[in-house]
Amino acid sequence: MTEAWDGVLVGAHLATLDGGAGYGAIEDGALGWRDGRFTFVGPRAALPDAPERLADAVIDAGGGWVTPGLVDCHTHLVFAGHRAAEFEQRLLGASYEQIARSGGGILSTVRATRAADEDTLFAQSLPRARALLGDGVTTLEIKSGYGLDLDDERRMLRVARRIGQSLGVGVRTTFLGAHALPPEYANRADEYVSRVCEWLAELHGEGLVDAVDAFAERIGFGIAQTRRVFEAARALGLPVKLHADQLSDGGGAALVAEFGGLSADHVEHTSDAGVRAMARAGTVAVLLPGAFHVLRETQLPPLDAFRAHRVPMAVATDCNPGTSPLLSLRQAMQLACTHFRLTPEEALRGTTVHAARALGLDDRGALRTGLRADFVHWNIDHPAELCYWLGGPLARAVHAGGHRLC
Repeated sequence: MTEAWDGVLVGAHLATLDGGAGYGAIEDGALGWRDGRFTFVGPRAALPDAPERLADAVIDAGGGWVTPGLVDCHTHLVFAGHRAAEFEQRLLGASYEQIARSGGGILSTVRATRAADEDTLFAQSLPRARALLGDGVTTLEIKSGYGLDLDDERRMLRVARRIGQSLGVGVRTTFLGAHALPPEYANRADEYVSRVCEWLAELHGEGLVDAVDAFAERIGFGIAQTRRVFEAARALGLPVKLHADQLSDGGGAALVAEFGGLSADHVEHTSDAGVRAMARAGTVAVLLPGAFHVLRETQLPPLDAFRAHRVPMAVATDCNPGTSPLLSLRQAMQLACTHFRLTPEEALRGTTVHAARALGLDDRGALRTGLRADFVHWNIDHPAELCYWLGGPLARAVHAGGHRLC
C-alpha cells in the first residue's frame, strides 16, 4: 500500500450484498476507505497490515453488522403543511380519488407549498430528511411536484439541493411538474403539459434536475401527455421514471420501459405485458408499501411476475404528506415483507443495490472495493432484524463517503 487510508472499520460482520444471492456475509469483516471510496472489503484476517498501521482513524465496531448505506429512491420529502385531516376522512370512508376530486389531495399540499418561502420550506423539510438519515439512509431522491408553476417548482428543487448539502447525504432531484393539474389550468391539461416541458428545459439549464417523473393515472395525466414530457426529457438527455399503474392498468409501466426508464413506481396494477416490457428495458420496479398500507389497498403488485422475469424490485418510503407519511425506510422494508411477502434479503437488496439502480447510480448500493464508502453499522445479530423490528433505533452509526453523519 502506497498511501494511508482515511479510515478502517473492524469488529463487525459485513452484509456486502455483492453478488446475486444471499447477503454476501463476511464474518469478522473489515472495511477500509480513502477519498470517499472503499479500498478494502473483506475478512479482517485478510487486511494487508495491522489496522492502526493502515489508517490513523480506526473504528472498532464492537459487534453488530454493517450494510451498505440505504437508498430511498422515491420521496416527495419537500413540502409544506400536512394532510392529517384527509387521513381522518379516509378512515371515515372517503376514497383517495374522492378527496382529490373535491380539491384535496395533491392540490391541498400545492396551496401550502406555494405559500411557503424557501427558508420556511427548508425548515419544514429538513427534519424529515434527518429522520431518514437517522435510520440508515445515505442517498435519497427528492421530487418536486407540489409547486406546479415555474417559480415554485424551482424553489422545491433548490430546497432539495440544500438538504443534501446541509446533511452530507446524496440527493438526486426529480422534476415532477406533471404531478397534478393546477387550478389555473383547469380543463387545459394539454396546455399545462406544454408549460411543463418549457419549465423542464429551464430548470435543467440551471442544474436543478437529475431525472423526470410524471403521474400517469386517471386522476393524473394520460399516456399521450406523459409521452410528451418524456420526449422533452429525452431531448435534454435526462432519464425518466414514472408513477405507473397505481390505481389502474393504464399502460404506464410499458410506456416508461419504452423510453428505457430508470423505474416504474407503485405498479400494483401492471399487466404481464408491462412486466415483460420492463424486463426487456432493464427498468426497476419500485415498490411503495407505505402508500399501499395507508390507502388500505388490496391489489398486490405482480411480484411473482417480477421474479419470474428477473425485474429488480426496489423498496422506497414514498414519503409524502397524503398517502405515505413514512419517515423510515427500514419501516418500509418491514411493510414490504408483511404486505408484499418479500424476504428480508429482497427488502434489503431493494433498499440498496436495486434502489441505487433505480436512481441510475452504479457507484453505491453494495460493500465493494471502489464503490462509495456509504455504510451503516447496525446494532443487530442478523440482517433479517432490519425487517423484523417495528421501529426503534437500530443504527449505531451512519457514514457517507467515509464521513460519519450520525
